[in-house]
Amino acid sequence: MNKPAASPEPHSLNATMRKFGAPQTIIRQYQYWSVMLRPAQATLGALVLAAHEPAQAFSELSPASFTELHEITRHIEATLAKAFQNDKINYLMLMMVDPDVHFHVLPRYAQTKQFAGLEFIDAGWPAMPDLSQINKTDAATNQLLVTHILSCWS
Repeated sequence: MNKPAASPEPHSLNATMRKFGAPQTIIRQYQYWSVMLRPAQATLGALVLAAHEPAQAFSELSPASFTELHEITRHIEATLAKAFQNDKINYLMLMMVDPDVHFHVLPRYAQTKQFAGLEFIDAGWPAMPDLSQINKTDAATNQLLVTHILSCWS
């Protein structure tokens, strides 16, 4: 298994990564991608998977980036299953506001989940994720989420 890369230098973070709180929200970094906690938790354990390459279209990524993406999705899926026992997982590549290549990774839940004394609801289940309904968290809860997800990383 490949080891994650070292934390990026602040100048290497693209605007999309910064918008989603990097470097503080980075859970794992690979050569071509970073896995970050999504600060607005639409579902428990929501992540952002952001490409490092300067690309604003999926097709602009290098073949090596696509190869690494396969490995990372396996890691994400195994980790989220271990951390939260999600029922499904959705990857959304929207790039309407934030143009750098990235996915919103949303674990999906048929039932309400509990974490750190809070209740997390998947408002869109079983249909499309409802990104307008956010489970309220604070910086301390988000740090607990990062720590928990990291502790479950394969």
